[in-house]
Amino acid sequence: MLLSDGFHDVPPGKVATVVTHLEMRTRAPQRPVPAPKGVSLRRVMDPDLDWYRDLFNRVGGQDWLWFSRLGMTDSALAAIIGNPGVQVWSLDKDGQAQGLLELDFRVPGECELAFFGVTSSMIGTGAGRFLMNAAISCAWDHPISRFHLHTCTLDSPMALPFYRRSGFTPTRQQIEIADDPRLTGGLPETAAPHIPIIP
Repeated sequence: MLLSDGFHDVPPGKVATVVTHLEMRTRAPQRPVPAPKGVSLRRVMDPDLDWYRDLFNRVGGQDWLWFSRLGMTDSALAAIIGNPGVQVWSLDKDGQAQGLLELDFRVPGECELAFFGVTSSMIGTGAGRFLMNAAISCAWDHPISRFHLHTCTLDSPMALPFYRRSGFTPTRQQIEIADDPRLTGGLPETAAPHIPIIP
């Protein structure tokens, strides 16, 4: 449904966000950066669900209100991250997971950058660019013609400019309205304090 111009009320108990879709049609040149000290990248085969949820929450839940994976049942989540067409990578700092890269190749000829981010302690260290270089290499090492993602205004304000600098081009925008996970028990009320809770 096309909304008319102007302001529109968001129902109580909900959060609204502007979603921007981006894509890359050919391999973008990498922006060289050395691996931050003590950092390594590893592919996680058959990820443990508790491990995944913990990393997902530390990367995006507490600070940015990522919630889509936190409300999934074990079977639903396992069906995605355990699928052979989905790759989960961990950016480790001194042996602890501090970054998440999830690549979804389930659509032939395409790769979706399903989730991407680093914990707050890694912001500003070059870890994000290091992880993006790995994402671009891994995606385009497969026979794809489209590498795509979406980000939203619940994410870091640095995310969209970062994706554009990395070679992604915006293609469309949408408005998404969903239950506020801080009111449904998916995240604590202290999560993402910059986003007001309207019960």
